[in-house]
Amino acid sequence: MKKLIASFPERGYLLCTPMPQYFSIGKIVAAFGTEGEMILRHKLGRKTNLNDLQAVFIEDRKDAFLPYFIVSTRAKGVDDLYIRLEGINNREIARRFLQKEIWLEEEDFQKYAGKSSPISLLGFTMFQDGEKIGEILEIIEQPHQVLCRVDFQGKDALIPLHEQTLVDIDQAAKQVTVDLPDGLLDLYR
Repeated sequence: MKKLIASFPERGYLLCTPMPQYFSIGKIVAAFGTEGEMILRHKLGRKTNLNDLQAVFIEDRKDAFLPYFIVSTRAKGVDDLYIRLEGINNREIARRFLQKEIWLEEEDFQKYAGKSSPISLLGFTMFQDGEKIGEILEIIEQPHQVLCRVDFQGKDALIPLHEQTLVDIDQAAKQVTVDLPDGLLDLYR
């Protein structure tokens, strides 16, 4: 987890507080109606209307997330929901948010993500033969497999997860064990 550091030299100390970690849950795919309502296509793995969620975040620039407070939500389907955000009160403003990713803080993400959905593996550590490969930073869902973007020795590595590579998922330890084809990790060294 990243740290936010504030310096107070007149007091003789540094304040170091953890910055929240954010997880992408999907994108705004359409404006709906004339009152600023939008359709959020999410990857949470279950039908939800995000009950009790106060705000979502949109990345304004790299690692700078702006909160948008939720006015209303309602489920549309398993992967979609209608969402209305504070300050977005007409179709024209809503259209500016098309294709924007929606992010949740880690605590909210854990609450709303389905335990069996691929996105729930975000933040897990990947291992092969007892050796740490790295932390799963992103999940890319494809028709026949899931790709995990993993921080491998300071580089981004794309690791496939499917029935031939996945050995075990330990939810309690937040670990994924894989058996990768020979030479795959050598591509990223």
